[in-house]
Amino acid sequence: MKKLDLTFAAIRVPVDATMIILAGWTAYWIRISDTVTEYRPVLFNIDLAELTRVMFGVAIVWIFIFAINKLYSIGRRSILEEVTQVFYAVSTGMMVVFTVIFFSQEIFESRFIVLAAWVLAMILIISARIILRGLERTLHSFGYGLHTVIIIGTEGAAKPLMDEFQLKPSIGIKVLGRKAQFDSETRSWIIRTKKQIGVDRIILADPDISRNSALKLRAFCDQYHIAFFYTADLLETTTSKLRAHAIAGVPLFEVQRTSLTGWGRIYKRAFDIIFSLILIVLSLPIQIASVIILLLQREGGFMLNKLPNGKPFQRIGEGGEPFKFYKFRSMVKDAHKLRYDKDFITKNKIKDTRKRSPLSKFEKDPRITPYGRFMRAASIDEIPQFYNVLFGKMSLVGPRPHLPEEVDKYKPEQLKVLTVKPGITGMAQVSGRADLDFNDEVTLDIFYIENWTPWLDLAILVKTPIAVLKGIGAS
Repeated sequence: MKKLDLTFAAIRVPVDATMIILAGWTAYWIRISDTVTEYRPVLFNIDLAELTRVMFGVAIVWIFIFAINKLYSIGRRSILEEVTQVFYAVSTGMMVVFTVIFFSQEIFESRFIVLAAWVLAMILIISARIILRGLERTLHSFGYGLHTVIIIGTEGAAKPLMDEFQLKPSIGIKVLGRKAQFDSETRSWIIRTKKQIGVDRIILADPDISRNSALKLRAFCDQYHIAFFYTADLLETTTSKLRAHAIAGVPLFEVQRTSLTGWGRIYKRAFDIIFSLILIVLSLPIQIASVIILLLQREGGFMLNKLPNGKPFQRIGEGGEPFKFYKFRSMVKDAHKLRYDKDFITKNKIKDTRKRSPLSKFEKDPRITPYGRFMRAASIDEIPQFYNVLFGKMSLVGPRPHLPEEVDKYKPEQLKVLTVKPGITGMAQVSGRADLDFNDEVTLDIFYIENWTPWLDLAILVKTPIAVLKGIGAS
């Protein structure tokens, strides 16, 4: 999802609210104007402050109605479709206003202002949306926020799409190339292109492709975090998470990798910012106490931020991108080097409880300091990750981030956990099992990615303190 798409989706909410309030004010000034009062005198007092209060309430209700009618969804729609949706949503909102007026006549007495505000709101909201649409397309024409696309398919099937994208840059799609089929050579070329330029979408435009080849391409897109589109009559039974698009008269279907897109992504980011700030402030006494204790231990600083070779301590985040990972030091100095020291492992008779997975987890790890053991049991060492959340590299809830060398060992299907931002807590952490197998952990994380809702996040956050307390009790 491009930042430009999310930006314009977010802008529509305050713009719509402003247009609604502006419609009420405009209707008010028209009603008290000399032209109107000459023919229809004002027989009662119209309070502008009261009108403004009512319009703010109306704006909140209407925005909710707009959201239900998918006026804030991200995706292509024709002007006629958007105007129709606005008309329907505004009319629905006005029906709510009429209902409230009917049951409570004290709220407002001027039917003229109500009816005029209805018409004006429709005109202003539609006009504002057309302006926003024009601005977005102008930015696309200048090369901003373009989606990079590779088309897989025959020339005949792909030509209408390629011509449309080339003739109309305002659509916001830049074609990087076309390949006739998805083979090993095409696969390698796409991987190189993604690393050098970036590939946002792959469109499969081959009606004669075999089902097996189509499924391989879809799996490849999941593995490399690329949005997958296909033309009609393909992959009808592969997924229920479809989103329809129409470009150049060609029906395309996007296989959505997660519901955590568009407004879901905006909501989750806003939630993360607000609550990470709250948690940072609330945990400041614990942070300060931990810093003092860790400095007194003299085990190489209070924060685990550098490896023995001087490189920053990193984890792998969304889209496979590494990021600087913040964590209180819970181990002895140079613990990361000892992790791969065979003599140290043999001498201390260390057992790796996850030997058959990409991860390493030492039983009764001797590298952990006494206070570090307590920090881990109480999850105090994880507190600095609130800053990772605040800076946008992590989320409060999501799959746990792992080390680069661990991610390198992932199987292709396991890479799907990199579709979203990693989290401080997740389904695996609140599953109730301390000895969760890595494959089971991945299964839970993929379920979270494919079935995300705000309520699922809240449920996981509520269960997290219980899981932490159980961990302290077990220790």
